[in-house]
Amino acid sequence: MNRIGKISILFVLVFSILVSALSSSAYAITGNYREDGDRHPYVCLVGFYDENYEWLWRGSGSLISPTIVLTAGHATEGAKYATIWIDEEIPYDPENPDPEGYPNYGKGAADGITYTHPDFAQYVDNNGLVGFITNDVGIVELTSPVALDEYGELANIGTVETLRVGADVTFVGYGVQYQVTPKIGGPYYAWTGTRARFYATANLLSNKHAISSTFMKCSANAAKGKGGTAFGDSGGPVLLGTTDTILAVTSFGPDANCAAVGYYARVDTQAVSDWIASFLS
Repeated sequence: MNRIGKISILFVLVFSILVSALSSSAYAITGNYREDGDRHPYVCLVGFYDENYEWLWRGSGSLISPTIVLTAGHATEGAKYATIWIDEEIPYDPENPDPEGYPNYGKGAADGITYTHPDFAQYVDNNGLVGFITNDVGIVELTSPVALDEYGELANIGTVETLRVGADVTFVGYGVQYQVTPKIGGPYYAWTGTRARFYATANLLSNKHAISSTFMKCSANAAKGKGGTAFGDSGGPVLLGTTDTILAVTSFGPDANCAAVGYYARVDTQAVSDWIASFLS
């Protein structure tokens, strides 16, 4: 994985697993990642704030309508407000560490209120590994519309279950790109990179596994020209092949090196699809 962000309580830093560094977690596109250009203009960087509008953490999301942003539940959980940025690269002051650097981004594309799926839950066992998590989906409802030529499209219910193992998927997000040496301060501070939108291709490894049938497990390494996600990518979309169809959102990974595999919360289940639809209607 390559690129930093928060996005998580779910990742003890994203990946580390389920929460930690909230103010730092998440994941980022890694491995054979590419600059996104205008391929996925609806994917945005999302900054989260508490009820006093104090900075908390950041992640990624997808505009699925002019006023609705789809992201991860572990990103919206504990937050009250959010701001999104939709430029391919977001200027920031690299001399100021997160979160102090975020206010220097300037005005975001739009502000909004956060909502977390009512059945979202996450637990961490004594080893810091994900023991259980459900409905890792969140929404940011913007106070003013963002006009785009295209928006992300939600997959039909049950789409993931029809996919073969090895099916191509695309990750998009504003996460970190590389690890620094020496690694000081834990996983969050070990990753860095520009605040920019990247994408990478990967493969579906399983849509039915021990954690939950409501998650996709996908490859997350650079083998055979593929890539993965890392800190900062949490909440970003997992797209079907080269389409704009959103199958899931980036949720968590099993290690702080953002390698091996990643887990992604499906949005094509009945419970999640119905909840998202309640905002679109």
